[in-house]
Amino acid sequence: MIPVCVLVVAKAPVPGLAKTRLAAAVGDDTAAEIAAAALLDTLDSVAASPVAARVVALTGDLDAAKCADEIRSRLDDFVVVPQRGEGFAARLANAHSDAAAATGGLPVLQIGMDTPQVSPELIGRCARSLAGSDAVLGMACDGGWWVLGVADAATADCLRGVPMSAPDTGAVTLAALRNTGVDVELMCELADVDTLDDVGTVRRACPPGSRFSRLTATVGS
Repeated sequence: MIPVCVLVVAKAPVPGLAKTRLAAAVGDDTAAEIAAAALLDTLDSVAASPVAARVVALTGDLDAAKCADEIRSRLDDFVVVPQRGEGFAARLANAHSDAAAATGGLPVLQIGMDTPQVSPELIGRCARSLAGSDAVLGMACDGGWWVLGVADAATADCLRGVPMSAPDTGAVTLAALRNTGVDVELMCELADVDTLDDVGTVRRACPPGSRFSRLTATVGS
């Protein structure tokens, strides 16, 4: 096992609150179902990855979420901590700290629930890179990032000053990490799911039998 903790930052897929930009095109219920499928596929890949520990930082009302029972059952294989802090950047920084505290200070490799195409093999490659680096970062096609790993969870405090969900979030994050004095190894770029236009691109990168592939077979191009 690679001595790294994989941290999934997740939001309960509640209709009306999940994937709001996608919901504008497909409706609240369908968007929440897609979010649930993406989350479950991500959790499956993390659970099968060769890492020492797995943590989910969760926000939202899971009782009101789509696929609540299945998600709750899948979370039995993870340490679950609540997200805390005002604003997404603070919640990310705090989640790194909480994940490290929950796993004895392991390096933390963080992903979200918007890249259901991640495989155990890809997570393993990122974890191995982090095990030999100060930090790793994988950019997203929309200008953000999909994976961030830090050897020392305190390094993630630099996220507090990074505007999230902006076209230059990835570039600003990279600069913020480097400004802390750490060396950053860049990982591969992935597309993530935010809008209807993203669905087809991500589906084509997913295994054919995945939840996301099956659910979105008639959604998007």
